Amino acid sequence: MALDQTLRLLVKASGLSVGELAAAIPRAGAATVSAWLRGEKTPGQDQLDALAKAFGVPAGALLATLASTLDPARTKGEHDLLAAYRALNTRQQGALLEVARTMAQAPPRRSRD
Repeated sequence: MALDQTLRLLVKASGLSVGELAAAIPRAGAATVSAWLRGEKTPGQDQLDALAKAFGVPAGALLATLASTLDPARTKGEHDLLAAYRALNTRQQGALLEVARTMAQAPPRRSRD
């Protein structure tokens, strides 16, 4: 996912305004932050670090796969399932994954009418 898309998703998820985000970034005004969100400009390394801090994520996540966890294309069920999975301990997560893998490999069941 492109950086501008990632930033837009993070802004939406965080509820920060462009002005609030700009206040947290060195040498960046609201116009600059808006340009990043439109993909017209790219933040420098110091600005990327400040963006990561403002969003509470690792800096590398801005350029990697974090945005996929915030993907609005996911269904509510997918988000609910992920939230439930994260609430489990490691042993429970492993058991849930095993059940899901088994179910995914099973042939579809025909409904009886």
